[in-house]
Amino acid sequence: MPAGYDKSTAVRHLYVADPQLGRHIDTVGPCTLTPAPDIGPHTLFDRLASSILSQQLSVKAAATIAGRLRDRAAGPHHLDPGRVAALSDEELRACGISRPKVAALRDLADAVETGRIPTLAELTGLDDDEVVTSLTTVRGVGRWTVEMLLIFLLDRPDVFPVADVGVRRGFERVTGLDETPTATQMLTRAESWAPYRSVASWYLWRAVDQTGQAVPAPPPRPVR
Repeated sequence: MPAGYDKSTAVRHLYVADPQLGRHIDTVGPCTLTPAPDIGPHTLFDRLASSILSQQLSVKAAATIAGRLRDRAAGPHHLDPGRVAALSDEELRACGISRPKVAALRDLADAVETGRIPTLAELTGLDDDEVVTSLTTVRGVGRWTVEMLLIFLLDRPDVFPVADVGVRRGFERVTGLDETPTATQMLTRAESWAPYRSVASWYLWRAVDQTGQAVPAPPPRPVR
């Protein structure tokens, strides 16, 4: 499935499909969601490794740990799976990485190096569910992580991460609910947003931006 879709077309669709969301779109303005430009041979590994490192940590703590690992195992632009695998457990632990995350990084590096998961180029030929299924076989990689890749790296148009804290709070704010919505409520309301629920999610995150809360925010999920 080739990446890329017209964001202006997506916004027009959402504006007409849901007047309440349309009013929020008027407040936020044009959609500036763009795929990451820094695509390289180790982009996929880098993104997944960064997600593993950031689990259950503050942004500042995760950045510090990731910076230490990059000093030891980065290639020209991204973390290199071969270099990460070559580090001893003690060297990885010295970066501030917990033992469960060390195991997860090793499993990810092995999955990339052995071809146990598709390459980034191969993922572009899979549908969204196939991407989720293939990548969540890696220790420490859950559905939320893959949904973020689908939206921000693979540029897929119709991803709706209902478990995301920011999306849930944005949905509550935009629709005027007095309590946290259920997944069923969100999915039902979002039926009319298809096939552009990635852009709808972006606008829901912007609603949380207006409250000063960080977005996107993954749900708590320990490394297996």
